[in-house]
Amino acid sequence: MKAVVCRQFGLAHTELAEVDAPGMRADAIRIRVQSAGVSFANLLVLEGKHQNRWEPPFTPGTEVAGVVVECGAATSLFKPGDRVVAGVRIGGFAEEVVAPESTVFALPEAVDYDAAVQFPTIYATAYGALKWRAALAQGETLLVHGAAGGSGLAAIEIGKMLGARVIATAGDAAKLDAARRHGADIAINYRDVSFRDAVLRETSQRGADVIFDPVGGDTFNESLRCIAPDGRIIPMGFAGGTIPQIPANLVLVKNVSVIGIYWGYYMGWGRQAPPPAMAGRVRAAFQEMLEWAAAGKLRPETYASFPLERFRDALNTITERKVIGRVALHPAPTSAR
Repeated sequence: MKAVVCRQFGLAHTELAEVDAPGMRADAIRIRVQSAGVSFANLLVLEGKHQNRWEPPFTPGTEVAGVVVECGAATSLFKPGDRVVAGVRIGGFAEEVVAPESTVFALPEAVDYDAAVQFPTIYATAYGALKWRAALAQGETLLVHGAAGGSGLAAIEIGKMLGARVIATAGDAAKLDAARRHGADIAINYRDVSFRDAVLRETSQRGADVIFDPVGGDTFNESLRCIAPDGRIIPMGFAGGTIPQIPANLVLVKNVSVIGIYWGYYMGWGRQAPPPAMAGRVRAAFQEMLEWAAAGKLRPETYASFPLERFRDALNTITERKVIGRVALHPAPTSAR
């Protein structure tokens, strides 16, 4: 099969190659990949800078959607021909991938493959962060930074499904329009005004109840100054390039909770395994999210898609920081899609 292979760290040492198909396991599902998600995290993995580090040679990619072609002897949920979406630890930029059945989920016909690949990490993280970890309640105010990226748009939509009023920040008109299109009630251009002042003004000086921050750095620091008492802030990424140092005095005096979220733990990719009951909870979460998507209540946005051989173009598109939503790769020929 064809796959993208990183021979040494760095995109320059990554190529499309013919490789052996991955070996099958009793607890696994073999998937013909129709679409694979492309993200900034993929670039970090290729550079050896991600928290989940792999030694070359390896095939990047953690989010796939496609068709089941083989089921392991110990599996029971799927059959060949089923449409599925899956999270994998590695190997997604390929024509086939083998995933444990525990991280494979049924894909409704109404959800296309490019939309589907946003669920294993992006939408799932927003869901876990806002519903499970922050317990975002109906009527609360949610502030979403980096609002036009895949993570931001997912957080806006999940926030609206949970009944929140959503304030979004972004850096240009097109991104602000995207935030509004996906449900943001208020959109703030942080280049034109202080988002801190704007959030306080829009909340009658109370501040946001929950803040979803994939940016970090100064954005995180200013967020702590426009968070409501008993507020929850979720530092779920550092796209700004700086990991903030949390000022404990502000956390203390404002009754603020700083909440971590690593979705990979719930998928079984952490250093410690989640409790057995978590598997059912994760599957129920995917079922709910994909039902929302099939009903048109969640609308993942695809900025661009590329055939597998143009993986460099796909990854370079990410570095331009103009992407609204996500980028996808298509390992399967168009005739097979």
